[in-house]
Amino acid sequence: MVCPQEQIPTDVRHEGDWACLKLEGPFPFSQTGVLASFITPLSDQAISIFAVSTFDTDCVLVKESSLERAVEVLQQAGHTAV
Repeated sequence: MVCPQEQIPTDVRHEGDWACLKLEGPFPFSQTGVLASFITPLSDQAISIFAVSTFDTDCVLVKESSLERAVEVLQQAGHTAV
């Protein structure tokens, strides 16, 4: 389950401190490799991710401590931050 950290009950075991990077969609179902082009550079730099996909976009969560580095890596790979 994914939800805002402040909504997690105190007695629920969880892992927090995630930041969300949203891929601007929608992407047609026939378009392949969108998520891979985003997570491969992060993986190559040992930046862990948690991906959440919906019918019209993808969100990639990275630990807040890795956010700045993740954005740098993605920009070097040709992605644009908005």
